[in-house]
Amino acid sequence: MIGLISATAAGAVARDRLAAAWPDRTRVYDGPVGDAVRRAFAECEQLVCFLATGAVVRLVAPLLADKASDPGVVCVDEAGRFAVSLVGGHGGGANELALSVGELLGARPVVTTATDAVGIPGLDTLGLPVEGDVAGVTRALLDGEPVALDAEVAWPLPPVPFAERGAHTVRLTDRAVEPGAREVLLRPPSLVVGVGASRGAPADEVLALVEGVLREAGLSARSVAELATVDAKAEEPGIVEAARRLGVPVVTYSAEELAGVEVPNPSDAPLAAVGTPSVAEAAALIGGGELLVPKRKSAGVPATATCAVVRRPGRGRLAVVGLGPGARDLLTPRAKAELERASVLVGLDQYVDQIRDLLRPGTRILESGLGAEEERARTAVEEARRGQAVALIGSGDAGVYAMASPALAEASDDIDVVGVPGVTAALAAGAILGAPLGHDHVSISLSDLHTPWEVIERRVRAAAEADIVVTFYNPRSRGRDWQLPKALSILAGHREPTTPVGVVRNASRPDGTARLTTLEELDPAWVDMMTVVTVGNTATRNIAGRMVTPRGYRWQGNSPQEDPKEGAR
Repeated sequence: MIGLISATAAGAVARDRLAAAWPDRTRVYDGPVGDAVRRAFAECEQLVCFLATGAVVRLVAPLLADKASDPGVVCVDEAGRFAVSLVGGHGGGANELALSVGELLGARPVVTTATDAVGIPGLDTLGLPVEGDVAGVTRALLDGEPVALDAEVAWPLPPVPFAERGAHTVRLTDRAVEPGAREVLLRPPSLVVGVGASRGAPADEVLALVEGVLREAGLSARSVAELATVDAKAEEPGIVEAARRLGVPVVTYSAEELAGVEVPNPSDAPLAAVGTPSVAEAAALIGGGELLVPKRKSAGVPATATCAVVRRPGRGRLAVVGLGPGARDLLTPRAKAELERASVLVGLDQYVDQIRDLLRPGTRILESGLGAEEERARTAVEEARRGQAVALIGSGDAGVYAMASPALAEASDDIDVVGVPGVTAALAAGAILGAPLGHDHVSISLSDLHTPWEVIERRVRAAAEADIVVTFYNPRSRGRDWQLPKALSILAGHREPTTPVGVVRNASRPDGTARLTTLEELDPAWVDMMTVVTVGNTATRNIAGRMVTPRGYRWQGNSPQEDPKEGAR
């Protein structure tokens, strides 16, 4: 919950805007400001104070205890100009809250945390439990001193400027070890504990078994991701309570699923009880991984619980990111976030140059030239399979004549794949031309490098006969100068010479050009590989210098009124 406190009418206006926007996340605290701050500080995870920073400092200073437990505090001036992350930037989430409040209120977020200022993620913001000399190792990173990464477990991390060797170390491990001097331990959730239990098994016995097995194996309980068991034990109180104390979820599988998992120690007892020869080992192994601890029984007489421990490799992450048509303001916020998140960037060299300034320090860049699309796709997938967080970039939308298709043809279900849409060249060109795509439309690439011309020609003829607006991608290059005239001649057999045609080069970029011509007057020499050509259908018109294709519904007639069922799109 976010507590909202204000002292004046002006502050209350901004406070109420925030409360209206986030009704389920916020609580307004009225009354004397000092009392309101004290109550909110005790009851909320975060505070937004619409007060002067000096006043907020004096009010919260006596309440501060520890940065790991204190709420995050954001201060907004009464004019609504700034949203200042004051306390708990990382641990309390104040930095992110300042950004969100600033976006909502139109205020400028002010974040002074050193790592955020230079684009290096804080070691305590990576989403993993952290131990050791966080301040000292972070300071070394900020000072440009070499900090080594010792990754005992492969796990996707955001970009951090690690070195091969250094006096400071970040150790990624699920082992039960203590951090050394000038060392930080990151605990990945790499351990799955499979658990079986008799009906009524005490929680203390289940928990003692799990903790004892981990301790004997030299494994950290902070790296346990889940307790896994059979569906029939989903509500078993001892398992549920043990998971609650460990702070992990209970994940269940059907007996049929578990019976299909090959295990070293099957047994007739669970087969008779729940329909599978193994619960603990099978539930731990079902997602793959290395069996670190085979089935062990609890110390009770008789034993009422079993457990097994598996280390699952970190799943790599591949984000296929569309950069849009080139203009920075048409690059989506989601695309920017994925670029900042990726520890490995794969892309065409000229596209990498477009967004190089957005990458965080430590991002490894794998760039190549034209013609290496399949190689880039394979490289991106291979890096993800190594447990990396990868961004594979393409222009426009990565799924439209770009990198998503070859990448997903290479990828299997052993990595996570995220698609990030982008503004396509057809859409960017259409917005410049007017509304040429107002009704049914199709995009066709005229490049016959991967598609036989016979197939392309058949598709062009189908679009011509169906009277569909056509956008041509890859229309003409130095080595392919006859395909566009051929495609236009096919369309000319079904459309008037005066049919509007839009020719847009480098849509949205500073050197972009656009012209509206006709099917008869179009000169192919105007066109190259940086151009998209949009040919209207028989209803497309040039209206006040804009290319417009009517929506053409039967109800429309001559009225501009929208269909109440469809609405404006």
